[in-house]
Amino acid sequence: MRYKIGFDFPFLNQKYLLHAHSHFAFYGWVSHILYTLLYYFLLNQNQKPKYFSTLIVANLVCAYGMLISFSVQGYGAVSITFSTLSIFISYFFTGFYIRALRQIPFSHPSKEWFTASLFFNVISSLGTFYLAFMMVTKNVQQDAYLGSVYFFLHFQYNGWFLFAILGLLFYKLHETGGFTYDRRIFLTFFIACIPAYFLSVLWVDLPWYLYLLPVIAVVLQVFGLVLLLQKLKNYYQEIVTHTSDYVRWITGLALMALVIKTGLQTASIFPEISKLAFGFRSVVIAYLHLVLLAFTTLFLLGYLLWNGFISHHKSALLALFMFVFGVFANEFVLMVQGVASFGYVLIPFLNEILLGVSLLMFISLIILLCSYQKARIL
Repeated sequence: MRYKIGFDFPFLNQKYLLHAHSHFAFYGWVSHILYTLLYYFLLNQNQKPKYFSTLIVANLVCAYGMLISFSVQGYGAVSITFSTLSIFISYFFTGFYIRALRQIPFSHPSKEWFTASLFFNVISSLGTFYLAFMMVTKNVQQDAYLGSVYFFLHFQYNGWFLFAILGLLFYKLHETGGFTYDRRIFLTFFIACIPAYFLSVLWVDLPWYLYLLPVIAVVLQVFGLVLLLQKLKNYYQEIVTHTSDYVRWITGLALMALVIKTGLQTASIFPEISKLAFGFRSVVIAYLHLVLLAFTTLFLLGYLLWNGFISHHKSALLALFMFVFGVFANEFVLMVQGVASFGYVLIPFLNEILLGVSLLMFISLIILLCSYQKARIL
């Protein structure tokens, strides 16, 4: 994708690649690893759940099916079939998982986070189905189309991803012993999630009573984030004794990205800022990558390192450092591109720089994969 922006590559359609990229990022990476880690949580609770390994494999097959079919045909019969199957797999996973969670004590801090995350994952699919309805009826309205896309993205990013990640975080903190859980953190984030959707559609002229909803959501999100950071600060010495410097470094950067994300969402309650941001594609892309890469992906990599799924071998740590550098270099270049677009200023070689950053991240992941294989062999 990055290569085609700056150079000629006639054999692949850029729009098709974009669809393949986004679908695989959601289902082949984030959802796949979250399904796996949620399953791992049940195993550590001395449960022997059925069907989950089959569903996880089926989801991965669908993800690769979408990667190939979307790259070849865009939205077509094969790609839509794989996409629909992946949604139904998420429904089955949700049903079986919530049933399995009944065996977990209510007092366990992760139980409500995992339940809410799966709920929001199901809710997000409504945006996808409405998009499909508009495509089938050939009645595509621009505002409804964008609203459906942002509906899906919001409940994936701020629902499924965020709640599952915080559930995993509280699970690890709970394991260390002596950790006291503050349920207000969950309640504020949960109550804020649905009205926070309107932050994504402030470019539409909302009536004043609907405009109050995102304002309330922002206040709740900021309050919940402050409670979360205060809890981590108070428990920091215990965290130090149970984690390596590398784990704290990576997860700390992820939490910093969460703070920046919340700050940007707070600023977006001002309609002028919201319309300005959503009016420039590079700004939207920078924000989406901030959430998907800087927060979600970095936390998951730090969590995998925390649990020993990624070894502390030198080559693995080097690969992680390269990838983290690439993530923030990517964000910086996109930010520069976005700010320049406000004044319609064209900065030379930005596309080539983004291509170089993408290659750096790709190489780092190859090294990380080889390090994992090396660790398994050793």
